[in-house]
Amino acid sequence: MADGQGLDDIDAADIESNYDETTDSFDAMNLKTDLLRGIYAYGFERLSAFQQHAIMPAIKGKDVVAQARSGSGTTAAVSISVLQKIDPNVKACQVLILAPTRERAHQIQKVIATIGAFTNIECYACIGGTRIGDDTKALRDGRQSVVVGTPGRVHDMIHRRALGTDKTKMIVLDEADTILSRGFAEQVHDIFGILCQSTTTQVVLFSATMPQDVLEVITEFMRNPVRITIEKYETCLKGIRQFYVTVENEQEDWKVDSLSDLHKTITNRQAVIFCNTRGKVEWLTDKLTARNFAVSAIHRDMDAPQRDNSMRQFFSGSHVLVATNMLANTIDVQQVPLVINYDLPANPEDYIRRVGRGGGGRLGRKGVAINFVAAGELRTMHEIEQFYCTQIEKMPTNAADLF
Repeated sequence: MADGQGLDDIDAADIESNYDETTDSFDAMNLKTDLLRGIYAYGFERLSAFQQHAIMPAIKGKDVVAQARSGSGTTAAVSISVLQKIDPNVKACQVLILAPTRERAHQIQKVIATIGAFTNIECYACIGGTRIGDDTKALRDGRQSVVVGTPGRVHDMIHRRALGTDKTKMIVLDEADTILSRGFAEQVHDIFGILCQSTTTQVVLFSATMPQDVLEVITEFMRNPVRITIEKYETCLKGIRQFYVTVENEQEDWKVDSLSDLHKTITNRQAVIFCNTRGKVEWLTDKLTARNFAVSAIHRDMDAPQRDNSMRQFFSGSHVLVATNMLANTIDVQQVPLVINYDLPANPEDYIRRVGRGGGGRLGRKGVAINFVAAGELRTMHEIEQFYCTQIEKMPTNAADLF
């Protein structure tokens, strides 16, 4: 159990960093050869500022509290730390990762599987909305070194004795503020209570904000944790070129024409297009489908199989994914080179969630974000620029030159 040292006086909105060591390259981390091979094969080129601080203390076995905003590279930080610590000869759950949503759990599983492709380490997604019997059978088989799942289903599998935790040496709470705000506090505390009975269990916690319920988890279950909070919003936009296109107020057909022309100019580029409402997503998807675009759509009112099918279509062939903020809040699309804000986000903080999760700009990749802006929205765009200390430039005449 933790002693909570140094946490009682922390403001609920923020934490104070107590760790200054950095590692500036993957090669300097002394990673397993097969893991390093997977990192470079995936296309990672350099560490984000957050990863330079966060990966090594996790690998060294320290408890870590990281205040990390969307776009800072938490998925890779988790994946690399976990894969480095796993003993491939132990066929049991060594690391348990709790994620806020099914989509986020699948996304983490995918990155771990891809980066760990040469390591012979298996990662299993244990999530709600699937058959309990399938999870029970798979987990009792015991081949998965890493289990990532949603709190409700993981809690159920532990109490059914399908998911054994006697070999679990590390637990990761991803997007802790989101998980706890969704009513999973009881399950999270129960899971932590079971796993943290051993004084050697390592706890790693990521959270964009630090409300009281997150601080309570830190105080109760973590031992003298390393605290990291270095990633600023503007840092997350590095490598992403941002542009705007002016459109006529209330002229949706003209706006669709502009979008269609733009995407034809940059053919063979996958793009995520964000709208502010479910209705607009469905309307725009129909419009683009009528123009013979290969389009998928995703929004919160879809059930899990529908969302999974849309993501499979997008990653296997369709060039365009039309989405609400639901995608921005739960799924990484960092390999997508282009993000288009068909609607500017109503909340400036949603801008980084959209552009930071896509746009290709994280982990050293370059990417592009294009914003459709009506005359009445120029003020909103300027507020976004001020919020992130960034500049959104007018779209050049030839969009093909952007790539």
